[in-house]
Amino acid sequence: MARWSVRIDPPWSLDAWRDAARLALRHAVSPEQLDWLHGEEVSLLDAPPLQAIEAVADTAHDAPTYVSKAFVELAATCLCHRDPQRLPLLYRMLWRIAHGERGLLATPTDPDVLRATALSQAVRRDTHKMKAFVRFREVPGEQDAFIAWFEPDHHIVDRVAPFFARRFTGMRWAILTPSRSVRWDGHALTFGPGQTQADAPTEDAREELWRTYYANIFNPARLNTRMMQQEMPTRYWKHLPEATLLPQLVRDAGDRVQEMHDRTAQPPQRRIPERSIALRSPATANGDDLDALRTAAAGCHRCPLWEPATQTVFGEGPQNARIMLVGEQPGDAEDLSGHPFVGPAGQLLDRALRELGIDRSTLYLTNAVKHFRFERRGKRRIHSTPQITHINACRPWLMGEIENVRPQVIVCLGASAATAVFGAGFTLMANRGRWHSLEDGTRAFATVHPAWVLRQGEGEAREEAYRGLVEDLRRLVEARRDG
Repeated sequence: MARWSVRIDPPWSLDAWRDAARLALRHAVSPEQLDWLHGEEVSLLDAPPLQAIEAVADTAHDAPTYVSKAFVELAATCLCHRDPQRLPLLYRMLWRIAHGERGLLATPTDPDVLRATALSQAVRRDTHKMKAFVRFREVPGEQDAFIAWFEPDHHIVDRVAPFFARRFTGMRWAILTPSRSVRWDGHALTFGPGQTQADAPTEDAREELWRTYYANIFNPARLNTRMMQQEMPTRYWKHLPEATLLPQLVRDAGDRVQEMHDRTAQPPQRRIPERSIALRSPATANGDDLDALRTAAAGCHRCPLWEPATQTVFGEGPQNARIMLVGEQPGDAEDLSGHPFVGPAGQLLDRALRELGIDRSTLYLTNAVKHFRFERRGKRRIHSTPQITHINACRPWLMGEIENVRPQVIVCLGASAATAVFGAGFTLMANRGRWHSLEDGTRAFATVHPAWVLRQGEGEAREEAYRGLVEDLRRLVEARRDG
């Protein structure tokens, strides 16, 4: 019985393992005939590489072998484990599936399934820990560049890197581990060999601020050291700036709980929404005008929304406009055209403005979020509400527009717009149509977005919603008359 050697490079690559497994199956090579090699290992029996089988085999089975998506996902996860037996294990399972055991994964007590499941779970735990415990430190002398050092148990850097690219799209970073490194330049991921901890910064000026924040949010009444060490094992503490505080926080927890118990009860205070706008924003720190802001925003990668969107949709209108309307985000029509409020919601807004005798060309119209967030349903792109991270990422552009236009009145159309202007504590329906004064004295109010009116369906419900929007916007007529 001929033997063959197989080397997977890199050893966690699903594509490389799948190519080798397919080749072995095509030539009916049983699991017992394969020597799976690791690193610099050589075959003890001097078995030739599997790739040479094409030159000597008489026949091959061209019929493809179909496996379930669940098995492919299991294999992709198990390959990241460091156990050298994972390669023969996965091929043995594939061989069994291809030779009649189609329901193998449905037998959880099978020894091979049990072992593969255990390997997969270990990799998933390691992946979760890396996402939770990586801490970036700023590179001295470089702007917006960060490096993190981490020591994973398994080959998970390639698996986890896209997560960090999505979360920290707007900054340049690198994650170094003993066996693998990855860098993100703001556009693409680049993988390289392992590094040493000496290649990463040893401290960060922000860490003292983070430790102060952590100490203040630490709740001694909910302390459970067993659960804490289970979720945050002590071996990860060396990566965490806040870990230096934990021994004292745990030691003082009893006294702090008693102090909380003895403290005189106070009635709850009504939460007052944040209404101030920091008119000096990072985007305009150098005094950029609207044209410069528009050009800069066209290449914005502050959040992941830029990638699926067609383009940035910046605000439009006179730079000296007295009134600024802030919507939530572009829709499908706006994303394709590059202009705000040109779709069905924009047409409804135009109708309301005409009824009130307000010339749209005198207004400055923009959105809190500059890229279209959507979900695909067949060929359609359906609007999806932006998250607070998207609003915060775009907030410097909105603040730059406000700083340049200096409107006397700002109207927030929708909850996302209200959050961007008034802050996260603002409740739209509770404050709808009410005037507020911003930090610099600008008057502002919030109302529903025209798209919300369109979502009320046909007939009386939509007409009532539309009339409510018109009545809210009538405050603009009053403001122009008073001003």
